[in-house]
Amino acid sequence: MKIVEQIKQPIATEMELFEKKFLESMSSKVALLNRITYYIVNRKGKQMRPMFVFLTAKMISGGTINDRTYRGASVIELIHTATLVHDDVVDDSNKRRGFFSINALWKNKIAVLVGDYLLSKGLLLSIDNGDFDLLRIISVAVREMSEGELLQIEKARRLDITEEVYYEIIRQKTATLIAACCALGACSVEPEHTELIEKMRKFGELIGMAFQIKDDLFDYTDDAIGKPTGIDIKEQKMTLPLIYALNNSSEQEKKWLINSVKNHNKDKKRVKEVIEFVKKQGGLTYAEEKMITFQQEALALIQDFPPSPYKNSLTLMVNYVIERKK
Repeated sequence: MKIVEQIKQPIATEMELFEKKFLESMSSKVALLNRITYYIVNRKGKQMRPMFVFLTAKMISGGTINDRTYRGASVIELIHTATLVHDDVVDDSNKRRGFFSINALWKNKIAVLVGDYLLSKGLLLSIDNGDFDLLRIISVAVREMSEGELLQIEKARRLDITEEVYYEIIRQKTATLIAACCALGACSVEPEHTELIEKMRKFGELIGMAFQIKDDLFDYTDDAIGKPTGIDIKEQKMTLPLIYALNNSSEQEKKWLINSVKNHNKDKKRVKEVIEFVKKQGGLTYAEEKMITFQQEALALIQDFPPSPYKNSLTLMVNYVIERKK
């Protein structure tokens, strides 16, 4: 059995029902919109975010969930899908998970409007049901994701990212959404228990940090065709292995490294040299250690919950985040 299927097993029924509710939550009177949302739903990814919502809620409640849990999962997936559609426009990307992106098939204008529509559907789903506590969690996540993206753009121009700034960028850009999933799961079943909600939010944040560092490492480790990709270097993204290498280099090496990333990032030979240099400086080892630290801190936060299939699945999920191959 695949690891994702194993993780999903204790919530298989909920995930099935969720998919129906999610499709319903997207419906519109506009035929074009329905065609596009149908296309989106049929090309879904692993659905990690709703899985986090359901597993967190069931671990906390001892196995029971309610309509709020389903709405929380739907809202986060609507918001997440909206951000992906907008991201593809921003990045001028024609593919998403191996399929054509919305902007590639229907052009940028329609893609932006579809993203806006999904965002508003998510917000209305909460408002119409009086889930203002859930709405607050989601709204904070959307704000932070936007800030994180803009902070990264601002810093990328000068390549002056410190390790602290890097953590802040990935906390906002990636970790905040997973943090929101776990907070939503907790809040849907224990709305009054603020300490517990915060604990689960932190749990999700730590997983998100580990997840992003794992993504950084893919740029330097061999992919399916046996070659490091170097895509982040080509896009002048400052990732943890590169930041570490920069901070532990001589002035001359630092100049060469910055010059390579800024002015020679399309030169395959030079990108390969940068990858080798980062490895030699111990950038990968350092990033892996940091990733494992975040993973261990996350697991420590759920160790006091009683044993259950949901806790087992969350533990599997945390381990999967750092062991996955893509």
